[in-house]
Amino acid sequence: MTWNVRLRLLLLLVTTTVLQITVFPDLRFFGIAPELCLVATIAVAFRAGSEVGAVYGFVAGLAIDIFLQTPLGLSALTFAIVGYGVGFVQTGLSQTPRWAAPMFGGIGGLAGGAFFVVIGSLTGEEQLFAWRSVWVVLVAAIYDAVVALALFPIARWAVPVDELAGRARMP
Repeated sequence: MTWNVRLRLLLLLVTTTVLQITVFPDLRFFGIAPELCLVATIAVAFRAGSEVGAVYGFVAGLAIDIFLQTPLGLSALTFAIVGYGVGFVQTGLSQTPRWAAPMFGGIGGLAGGAFFVVIGSLTGEEQLFAWRSVWVVLVAAIYDAVVALALFPIARWAVPVDELAGRARMP
């Protein structure tokens, strides 16, 4: 991976983190905001594969963890798992369907939210293990699917086709 791509990924990371903590708290849907950094992780993993997805997810999770009151590293672990999983599943696809962005954004958001709740509950954050969390995860996953429509093309810009040597290329 070249420095140009790393710089673009850093720019994507900083932009999504800043938007997540400044703009999207005011753009809530049913009182719930999307997880921009998680959706960016899903988009990067879909584009660049499981290893890059896991590393990007870990760094993005740490960036957002700084602003949360949950244990440091909880989002990092969750995003890394989802990033690796999305990259792994994507490499097994023979064709990329047109609806891949909202599908992966929604399912990845659902998995990320579920992992966050379960891992958080296991680490002592009992307030996460509640019926309200189910509602939050479901609505956030729908919102994530919509946001993925914008973030997947940006991930395509961040990781150009010529950087994907040796991988199945996304159209």
